[in-house]
Amino acid sequence: HTRMIVGACVVELHIHGCRSLKAKRGVVRSIVRRVRNRFNLSVAEVGGQDRWQRAVLGLAAAGSDALRVRQVLEQASEFIEELHLAEVRSVDFELVDLPQEEAPWDEDDDDDDDDLGGESA
Repeated sequence: HTRMIVGACVVELHIHGCRSLKAKRGVVRSIVRRVRNRFNLSVAEVGGQDRWQRAVLGLAAAGSDALRVRQVLEQASEFIEELHLAEVRSVDFELVDLPQEEAPWDEDDDDDDDDLGGESA
């Protein structure tokens, strides 16, 4: 049995002092870029796109260790707060455990991939 743990984190932000969507986009882009670079996570703005001072970021990670996946998402949300670019209003985490059955390797299947419809030797 192998396990795939998928972790998601939703971070709701309040961006003080923004007077336009353009200014907000600059702050959000900076946060997204820095989180991606530091933690190698998938990060996207998933809500609040039409509001000047509100942004909702979605972070996602995958791995085989639930504790590690949650830990990296928690560290990323703390990092966002420590940037002091926006006030973190709320943080929610969700982990999904996707057990995977390992199918036995069938060596006969490998021969079909090499043939590609050409003539056999």
